[in-house]
Order: sequence, then structure tokens, then C-alpha cells
Amino acid sequence: MAKTTKSRSARAVPKAAARKPTKAAAAKRRGPPANAPTAVLDAATLERIARALEGISAHLAGTSAPPANAALASAEAFIWHPEGRLAPVPKVSRVDLSLLQGVDRMRDTLIENTERFATGLPANNALLWGARGMGKSSLVKAAHAHVNKRPDVAGKLKLIEIHREDIESLPALMTLLRASEYRFIVFCDDLSFDGNDASYKSLKAVLEGGIEGRPDNVILYATSNRRHLLPRDMMENERSTAINPGEAVEEKVSLSDRFGLWLGFHKCSQDEFLAMVRGYCAHFGVVIDDDQLEREALEWSTTRGSRSGRVAWQFVQDLAGRLKVRLETK
Repeated sequence: MAKTTKSRSARAVPKAAARKPTKAAAAKRRGPPANAPTAVLDAATLERIARALEGISAHLAGTSAPPANAALASAEAFIWHPEGRLAPVPKVSRVDLSLLQGVDRMRDTLIENTERFATGLPANNALLWGARGMGKSSLVKAAHAHVNKRPDVAGKLKLIEIHREDIESLPALMTLLRASEYRFIVFCDDLSFDGNDASYKSLKAVLEGGIEGRPDNVILYATSNRRHLLPRDMMENERSTAINPGEAVEEKVSLSDRFGLWLGFHKCSQDEFLAMVRGYCAHFGVVIDDDQLEREALEWSTTRGSRSGRVAWQFVQDLAGRLKVRLETK
């Protein structure tokens, strides 16, 4: 009888041991601790993270403080780089204000608006839209130079160009300029938005509606071939697929509404085209018989299929080259 009890006790020992797992087995079933890393990042992922952090660091360093007055005094125009740098432009490419023909009303309106802004009075953001080659960007640069020469402005008006593809960095530029004692025209040439481009929202927030809004010492001038900054076929497509066609493009169309000043540029007449040609020739000392000048200029415009200030300038360059006259800009 005792032998049988002993045998049962011997067999019970392994079963009890099986019910009591080892510490290693229990830890394996529980999984890793909550604070333990779940995976090791590969080298490519780590490199991408490092580049992203470097970009953020450079951006914050560039926008943490306004540029020094000495740096801004070094030039009258700058180009904005989205990493937070203002690159000075030693010599601005522009034409004299007197050479801009056929845009008298737009010229006077923009100069008056710029003068008010430069002297601390209320002024509007301006959108210059319309036909190609009619002097929209030339007028912005010429108006800046004209106003900046005023004794009561004395070079305190700076022109900053921001490229279309850098519009998303516009809020950072506003932060950079806000505390400066200078006044700034922020200029974007050939502004338009295509496809699902959402960067226009950054521009909307700066123009109107953002918490900070546009700084008092900054005004925005933009040029575009389109009045509403959006192609007509895209607007029609959005209307046709929207539940409410009226609201489908309202957000994008409203962007141009936030420019308080609209200046339309239209194709010039033949007389205006010839006036542009004669003005360029007189300014640069290109001497030629007037009848011959008129005949050659009209022939040039016919071969180009259009009349504009740009076509007039291209003709004068060709004419001056043939006559061996140097076109030295001021």
C-alpha cells in the first residue's frame, strides 16, 4: 500500500512543474515591456528623419529674428528663399517709367497706391492681370523705383520678389519683415494656381483673414494672365462635378477678391505699339527714318502675330543690333 502512494507522488511532481512555467516563458507570453523599442529603424529611414530635422532647424533659425537693418540697407531689392534667406539684388532689371506706353491709367493708379503705402497711409494689395507682354511686371518695378526716389521715402521702400513655387513660405516671410523699420512690396510675378494646388491658402491667410494678417509695413503686388488666378476649364469642370456648383470654386475665386486693387491690361492698338517703338528708339538713341521704322515695326509685329510692349522691345533690340547701337540701361 505504501508503495502505491509513493508511486502516485512521484508521478504528481512533473505535472505540478508543468503548471508552474519558468520566468522566461512567462515573459515571452506577456510580450515586451511598454517602454521597450518595437523595431530597429533602418539606415535610410534614419537619414530621412535627420534631413527633415535639419530642414526644420534651418527654417526656425532663418525666421527667428528679422534681418538686420544693415543687411536691408545693402540693396533696394531682394529675392526671398524659402529656407529663410533674403538675397540682395545688386541691379534690378527694369525699364524707365517713361517708356511704358499705353498703360497710363494703370500706371497712375499703381503709383498713387504705392506712394500712399510708402508714406505710411492706407493702401491696397494690387493684382495686375491681363494680356501677356503689356508691362505688368515692368510697371511694378518701375513704380517701386519712382516712389523710392521721393525725398520723403528716401530709399526706405524695399522690393522683395517671391517665386510662385515658394508661396507656401509666405507666412514665414511676413514674420521676418513684421518688426523691420523698412516698408516692403512683396512681389510675385505670373501668379496662378493649377490642379489640386493648395498653396493658395497661404496667400489667402496673409491677404485677409489670418489671425496675424498682413503686417502694416508690407503690401503685396502680383501679376497674372488670369483675373481669377484659376484656368476657366478647371472652374467649369469643378462646377460640373460639384453638388453645389456655386460653392465649388468660391474658395479659389475669392483669392483674387482679396486684392483690393485690380488693374487690367489689354492688347495695345497699332498706334500704341508704334508709340512704344518710337519711345524706345528715342530713349536709346536708335536713329532711323520714321517711315522705315514704322514699316519694319509693323512687319515685325505681323510675323509675331501680336502687338505688345514686349514685342516692341524685341523689335528695338533687333533693330539696334543691325544698326550696331548699344542699348545701355540706366
